[in-house]
Amino acid sequence: MADAKVIPFDEDRPRRRMPRRVRSVPAAEQVAQEPAAQETVAPAPEPAPAERGADWDRRIAGGLAFLRRRVTGEYEVDDFGYDKELTDQVLMSLMRPLYDKYFRVEVKGIENIPAKGGALIVANHSGTLPLDGLMLQVAVHDHHPAERHLRLLAADLVFMLPVVNELARKAGHTLACAEDAQRLLEAGELVGVMPEGFKGIGKPFGDRYKLQRFGRGGFVSTALRAGTPIVPCSIVGAEEIYPMVGNAKTLARLLGIPYFPITPTFPWLGPLGAVPLPTKWTIQFGEPIPTDGYAAEAAEDPMLMFNLTDQVREQIQHTLYKLLVQRRSVFF
Repeated sequence: MADAKVIPFDEDRPRRRMPRRVRSVPAAEQVAQEPAAQETVAPAPEPAPAERGADWDRRIAGGLAFLRRRVTGEYEVDDFGYDKELTDQVLMSLMRPLYDKYFRVEVKGIENIPAKGGALIVANHSGTLPLDGLMLQVAVHDHHPAERHLRLLAADLVFMLPVVNELARKAGHTLACAEDAQRLLEAGELVGVMPEGFKGIGKPFGDRYKLQRFGRGGFVSTALRAGTPIVPCSIVGAEEIYPMVGNAKTLARLLGIPYFPITPTFPWLGPLGAVPLPTKWTIQFGEPIPTDGYAAEAAEDPMLMFNLTDQVREQIQHTLYKLLVQRRSVFF
């Protein structure tokens, strides 16, 4: 609420208003007495053609240098196949239009992600296709002050597909196993995990925003061993991009995939049915749950893992409901 303007009164009785003499002001004086705020501000000058040309020259030179390094192999990848240069200059650039213009993602609580050191980001999973993981990666990199990179843990199926396998490795993702996750966390990386797995991403539209089981709490055990905080993350908007109204289980078994989605547009419209709906997304990072205060043997305590898993799950679910109540529309 804006501050109210207080009008002082010296006495309770009303004051007499004295008549005011009005003096006619010449037009020249009226112009001179106009407040400075009404003066028009000249727009900033556009860059000179020479400056624009120099900027394009720098971009072209940078692109040619990038292509030369690609051809000659003068670029670095880590032990997991992560290619930082390719991710920053190509993969992120391809995902940003979808992130900024199509889904119009709003990010909250980015300050809950540590500026340095390892952390495990645990998020809900949905949407029939795993676009939520890609948008989460862009959100962390583009909104965090340190431009941190998120290393997602992906299912075996991702690394069995010919082209997807290479792109996932280049983007920094790795197999969802405790050994790889612990190595990344101990190296000070941000690691993302979606414990619902295929149960979450392939659930029917009627169960949207209802978290599925979080497995046996393996991600909690990994965070305890590495002594890194757990950051709960809630994603709203991904559930509606492909409303899954059916599942052709027989066809899924024949194709060797967990499910074959049937939506109002797919497979009826062919390739056009694979275009996601332009929903409005919100990604919120919750307060981190520290794990460095536990003893070394805490990672083997099943009761502690159950309690921490339940705490993370409840925090994500509560935030989902809160964001849904605040949401004006699925698309706006």
